[in-house]
Formats: sequence, structure tokens, C-alpha cells
Amino acid sequence: MTPTIDPLAQIAAGPAGPTVGAFFDLDGTLVAGFTAAAHASDRLRNGQARIGEVLGVVEASLRYKLGRMQFEKLLDRAAGYLRGDALADLDAAGERVFAEQVAEKIYPLMRQIVEAHRDRGHTLVMSSSALTIHAEPVARALGIPDVICNTFELDPDGLLTGRITRPIVWGRQKAAAAQRFCARREVDIRQSYFYADGDEDAALMKLVGHPRPVNPRAGLAALAAAEGWPVLRVSAPGQRGSADALGHLPAMGRAALAAAFSAVALRGRRR
Repeated sequence: MTPTIDPLAQIAAGPAGPTVGAFFDLDGTLVAGFTAAAHASDRLRNGQARIGEVLGVVEASLRYKLGRMQFEKLLDRAAGYLRGDALADLDAAGERVFAEQVAEKIYPLMRQIVEAHRDRGHTLVMSSSALTIHAEPVARALGIPDVICNTFELDPDGLLTGRITRPIVWGRQKAAAAQRFCARREVDIRQSYFYADGDEDAALMKLVGHPRPVNPRAGLAALAAAEGWPVLRVSAPGQRGSADALGHLPAMGRAALAAAFSAVALRGRRR
């Protein structure tokens, strides 16, 4: 059985200072649904993505779900659709879509939790398997100065090569990236917090002193119950039922699927 806590009171009663880290996942944790899906819907609504490309991404995502494609390869396929695009253009699209669609989906309680950590002088970090164009606008809006996420590989002209920078931030690699960050910034990971919803985040949850599953998926919920971790249940204003249309596909690797759909949608920019 998972314990119940007042997250704001618990933060206020704990140690202060920058040696305490507060790590936040993005999709399903800070924001209801997928940030990348907002990009996809924006482009699809304007008729700028071809149905064949969408079906290709669905096929690749199903192969990932069935264990026939690695997460890294799925992300590479997504990035391949954007080969030759300028990162500056994608960044601008990310800011626009955030303002139009994503900002209103930030969970109010998570805003308060971010502020509570800031008030205690903690080191705030977004730690997500999303891409920069999805993660950075949210981080800026919430005043989270440091971001650990996946990045596009660029050529000397700032154009996308069609590949993702290695190592891919996902699962154990996300945990390793957080450890490197803590070592570099003198953050004590055993005093730190991690807020996330995905099964793939178990590795980092086990490293921090204060694991905080947020609306956890089945695997993470089971682990939280076994470990006695407190679970946070949050909702966005007006949210009813599943936060997004892909919520019934937890095993598919939501970050990879979202990135793939976003890549297909954004590809329409060049057409």
C-alpha cells in the first residue's frame, strides 16, 4: 500500500539548498498528455502531413511495442523525417505551440511543487526523454533552468542530420545522465526528488532519496506499492478521463511515439 503525503509540506520540512535536486519528467508529469502530440495535431490540422508517413510511424511504433525495434532506432526514424530542417525553425514552432496548446495543460499542483522546491533553494532540473523543442519551452515557462533531454544532431550550418545525439536519454541512460549532472553540480542524489509517471523511470526513482511517482503507469505503480513510495495524483483544469488519446498504450514507449508523430507532423514544413 502506498503512503499518502502532503507534497508541499514535505518539501517545506526538508533540507534546503542547492545540494538537493528536484528532477521532473515532462509528459504526464508536469503536463497532461504529450507535448509532442500538440505539435503533431497542429501540423495535421493544417493538412501538412501525409497519411502514408503517419502510417509508417504507427507501424514503427508497433514494432517497438512488440520488441522488434529499439527505442534508439525509433527516435532515429523520427529524426530522419526532419533531415535538413533548421533547428531555429523548429524551436520557434515549439514556442508557438507551447503558448497555443501546452501552457494550459500544465498541472496546477506541479506548478506549486516546482515553486516549493525553488523556495527551498533546490536545484531544479527537467529530466525527460522528449526532444528539446518540446521540453525547453515548458522548462522556461516554469523557471526550471537545467534540462536533461534528447537533442537533435546538427551539421555545421545548424541543420538536422536526421540523427539523435548519443547517448539517448531513456531508462537507465536517463538515470546515468542525472548521476553525471549531480556529480558535476555537487547535488546529493540521495537527498533529491524525482517526479515521473513512466515505467522506464524506475531506474532513476531507485537512485533518489525521494521518489515521487505522479499518475504512474501500471509498472511504476506496482513498483511504488512494493517499495512504499508515495504516489501523487494530479489533474489539469477540466481534464476528464485519460489525459491524451495515446494513454492506453503505456508499453509502446510514449516518449518515442510522441517524438515520432511530431517528426512526421513537422516534416510538412518543407512541403
